[in-house]
Amino acid sequence: MRFSTSLKTFLSRSALAAVALLPLQAFAQSATAFLSAPQDSVTLRMAETRYKHSFKVSEAGQEKLVRISPTSRGNTMWLNLGKDSLAITYKGRDKERYTLSNGKDTVQLVFSFFSPPAHEPLVKKGTEEYGKQQYALAADFYQQALKATPTGAHTRTTYYNLACCYALLGQKEPALKALEQAVKAGYKNVAHLKRDSDLDILRKEKGYLQLVNKLEKTQAQLGDPFKAQLVTTDVHNFWKAYDAAAKHPAQKQEIFEKQYFGKASAGLQDYFENKIGSVELFMNNLVNKPAFFPAIRKNTLQVDAMKPAIYQSFQKMKELYPAATFPNVYFVIGRYNSAGTVSDNGLLIGIDQFSRSADVPLQELNLWERNNYNYVHNVPPLIAHELIHFIQSDRNDTTLLSNALTEGMADFIGELISGVNTNQRIHDFANPREKQIWEEFQKEMYLKRAYNWIANGNQERPDRPADLGYYMGYKICEAYYTKATDKKQAVKDILEMKDAKAFFEQSGYADKFLQANNR
Repeated sequence: MRFSTSLKTFLSRSALAAVALLPLQAFAQSATAFLSAPQDSVTLRMAETRYKHSFKVSEAGQEKLVRISPTSRGNTMWLNLGKDSLAITYKGRDKERYTLSNGKDTVQLVFSFFSPPAHEPLVKKGTEEYGKQQYALAADFYQQALKATPTGAHTRTTYYNLACCYALLGQKEPALKALEQAVKAGYKNVAHLKRDSDLDILRKEKGYLQLVNKLEKTQAQLGDPFKAQLVTTDVHNFWKAYDAAAKHPAQKQEIFEKQYFGKASAGLQDYFENKIGSVELFMNNLVNKPAFFPAIRKNTLQVDAMKPAIYQSFQKMKELYPAATFPNVYFVIGRYNSAGTVSDNGLLIGIDQFSRSADVPLQELNLWERNNYNYVHNVPPLIAHELIHFIQSDRNDTTLLSNALTEGMADFIGELISGVNTNQRIHDFANPREKQIWEEFQKEMYLKRAYNWIANGNQERPDRPADLGYYMGYKICEAYYTKATDKKQAVKDILEMKDAKAFFEQSGYADKFLQANNR
């Protein structure tokens, strides 16, 4: 079975559609959270948490964070008051933006929700039925998803999962046909395919062996670090669309759909599926940053100058781990929610989040965006981080520890090959507090609590950064590497880790705290 990032993304989305302005009275009748604005004050009430907070509209130019639910960090709600709006993040959902009027009598709520693509709820249902071992029902939902959205990046994963269901039902012929369709749609992860027990019934089939042979030949071509292509066509297409939209603002969404997403590379197609989610969300981010985007233009076009540093990191990786593969690197502009990720097609870099320079205005960025906005010269270390994600082995382990090690090894080995830690800001905060953070981490490390430690931007605070799971994973990998006498073997062990708990115990990371307590 292969779980797609888009499914995880779907679970956090609202199914409400469109963009609408609602008067205060309508909102108060339809939700458990509402705002009221008598005279110069605004009051937020949350019935779920029995919480009430008031502030003055005249304070709207100030930065203010208020924590709503301190007893459960997973359900924390934050108020970020700045400029003339109150942005609210609740339970990891996308921000709901409350626009304050003159502060006398009314407040309006702007919904930025959207309807997910037609295939996503069907894929979700299929995955749920798969988890219940109802493979026939799961296969039916996957087929419906493919009919609902017959093209796009999701098809390779959906076809693959359909093949798994058929194989588990003992139906070899349709399983092979679905697997062939997955490969045709772009599925390339031959290592996962070969070890996926769902497909055991196919191992001796001629069609299966031919597919494996084809994928292995493709994989072998990725062994040369200098043959990886740096693809920038999407960035250039973005700016062409941006200029066209400036001339025809009434058609800006249609222009981006045709001139940017309509001409998307394989990398942008994957990035859209896994990170952007909808053109509406993309446009919402774009129009809310009218000063930011023109200022970053020149920085997003500097990839050519970075080539020597990028290839130097790739070469170092080949020396440390000869089995490494080097896919194409795709540079894209998204909606400021992912600086980097990977897909079967390669490394996907959201260069808008790594476009910082002294002349870029920051006033349109929220707290998390500002804190995670990086300088353009740090793009090569970011690519090194994502390269590790592309190479590392999969683990069927959803614990916090496993997720932290997945990210931590990307930071640690990425630093070995590039010389730069892409999350230095987090280390600067955490190093003097390492024992305290470790004590918090170990309470949840064997639970499915990654949401408190990784990709938890909704928990970013002025006095505590998000993503501290990266730090803990890094420190455990660092301890293992430091302890090892054979450093190249240590890198191999980290990348090919199969048992997160056993690896942690072998690292000896916790020992230093035990020794400190015994002094």
